[in-house]
Amino acid sequence: MFLKLKIPKTILWVINLFIIFLLIFTLFRLATFIAFRPKGLSLWDVMPSFFLGLRYDARWIALILSPVILVSHIPRLSPFFSNRNKKWWTWYLAIITFIIFFFFAAGFGSFSYNRTPLDAGAMNFVEDPKVSLKMMFQTYPMVWMILGLIVAVLFFRLMYHRSHWQVVHQTDGKGIPYKRKYFIIAALVLGFFIWGSVTHHSLKRNDSFRLGNSFKSYLAINPMQNFFATLRLRKPDFNEAKAREAFPIVAEWLQLPDKNSFSYRREVGPRSSSLESKPNIVLVQCESFSMYKSSMSGNPLNATPYFDSLCKNGIFFDRCFAPHFSTARALFAIISGIPDAQLFKFSSRNPDAVKQHTIIDNLTEYEKHYFLGGDPEFGNFEGVLNNINNLQMHTGQRKGIPEVNVWGISDKELFLEANDVFKSKDKPFFAYIQTSGNHRPYNKTIPVTDTDFVRKTVPDEDIKKYGFESLDEYNCFRYSDYCFQQFIEAARKEKYFQNTIFVFVGDHGLAGNADNIYPPVWTSHRLTDEHVPLLFYAPYLLTPQRRNEVVSQIDIMPTVAGMLHQSYVNTTLGRDLLDPSKKNSFAFITNTSDLIGMVTDDFLFTRNLYSNEEQVNPMHADAALLPQAHQDSVLKKLSVFTSAFYETAKYMLMKNDKE
Repeated sequence: MFLKLKIPKTILWVINLFIIFLLIFTLFRLATFIAFRPKGLSLWDVMPSFFLGLRYDARWIALILSPVILVSHIPRLSPFFSNRNKKWWTWYLAIITFIIFFFFAAGFGSFSYNRTPLDAGAMNFVEDPKVSLKMMFQTYPMVWMILGLIVAVLFFRLMYHRSHWQVVHQTDGKGIPYKRKYFIIAALVLGFFIWGSVTHHSLKRNDSFRLGNSFKSYLAINPMQNFFATLRLRKPDFNEAKAREAFPIVAEWLQLPDKNSFSYRREVGPRSSSLESKPNIVLVQCESFSMYKSSMSGNPLNATPYFDSLCKNGIFFDRCFAPHFSTARALFAIISGIPDAQLFKFSSRNPDAVKQHTIIDNLTEYEKHYFLGGDPEFGNFEGVLNNINNLQMHTGQRKGIPEVNVWGISDKELFLEANDVFKSKDKPFFAYIQTSGNHRPYNKTIPVTDTDFVRKTVPDEDIKKYGFESLDEYNCFRYSDYCFQQFIEAARKEKYFQNTIFVFVGDHGLAGNADNIYPPVWTSHRLTDEHVPLLFYAPYLLTPQRRNEVVSQIDIMPTVAGMLHQSYVNTTLGRDLLDPSKKNSFAFITNTSDLIGMVTDDFLFTRNLYSNEEQVNPMHADAALLPQAHQDSVLKKLSVFTSAFYETAKYMLMKNDKE
């Protein structure tokens, strides 16, 4: 038909290329569905995602092919004018294909690690290129992957050559003239695909969220569309008017003394149960410490038996939640007491947000130390830590201690170094120890010199059944428990131990199958990402108890300060968890770039920020039995509170300045 219409060769070639690229995009979407589809979701169920995805794909393919049409308005620049032109245009397409495959690979990796499509949050790691690349090369067979990518691109370049040859073969001798009108029509058609809609509203990223299901939405939108659409969302966003309007609601939930002043500052005096011995504080931020993978959850793989024994002899909160999935965000939340509600950029990387008031500065009589096995420039940890006055840093390469991987020295060596520092102190100290061993590359975390640590072999079906991705990850998690034991057993021998409160908290969890440990909502709504253990361990100072209420990382420093017999200033959204007058158990979460939510003892509320889809899900079987009218009432109440808390958190990121 096209030959009868005597359509120019260039346009015929572009039509062939459009089909090739559409096939590439569709195969990627199909592979994503096969690899990551939730249980019970069939291919037929996601057909709307594929149809909407065709519109997103057509936009990007049109953007790719538009230069061929527009430049070929000048005949001598057409791919069919000369062999040199053919060479340049096929190399252009090969380079574009390389970029597309790169985004597809990154998108597949994002789904694998985060269960969400690639977005501008990936720039957080691009800002640490040296460490990120080193981690990737130590974790994945990057050389082979890159070679495979290059081979694939060269293969497709041959396809573009062959397609070019087929057009020449089909049209030679047909007397097809160059007609500008066809190029104008082709440009208009591609422009229509780029607009993506028959209405005056162009196709937007938010259109994917009308599908009413997160996975369906993520499947529809391709990695390029999602990445570039979210780049503009990396800028800080807050609205003081909304924060002021939200203040009475948040003040009620936080039990602030003055619900009209629009101030979160409160001066807190010592509790009657506070400790007058000026105990040392050792706060350990534990890398990727997923509660559901630990022994404390009842996981039969029993990966953390020693830490479990500590929990039985301390104040253990078994339903603590990180506000977000990220090590840098955890550090920010714990130190500042503000959840990092800036969704696509770490607040630690935001010069307007990184300056924060911290309760730690109330500990004026304490020496302050920070320990990290590697480089604190990663994620700009250093910027967050600069908020702590007179902080002594113990980071980077150590003389005589080898680095085990990209994250620096082993956690065992880090703990023993900290113990050596503590045992020489004759005045109170506050120490922040940040582990990094329980992290990819799992196969390069356990030093060969730790011969007393014995790896276990577990059947692969049990590894998957109980939430681990591999045997290496399981043993890496066990090694973390081994390091905790080395630290505490060494500390027990020193005089500082009896007057020290050890605080252990996971920085975040990891996505995975928790169905054999917890109710379905943990897995289906990604609570596994943020559910972490929180332990206050001081066998000579604290009475053991296991607490079941929902708490947050942002509550840690107010709780620590409340244990000490001194006044402190709290300007945060965190609360003293041991205050007997505390009411309302809750934790704000943002477990993906699109959702905000609130966890309470009985329910999880979530809202998609783009589709405004709201859900309330029971956290346990008893809550599921409550009448629907009660659940509807809970949804309305938590909807108002979650919105208020979110607006407040965004505002305070910019307004909780260090004094």
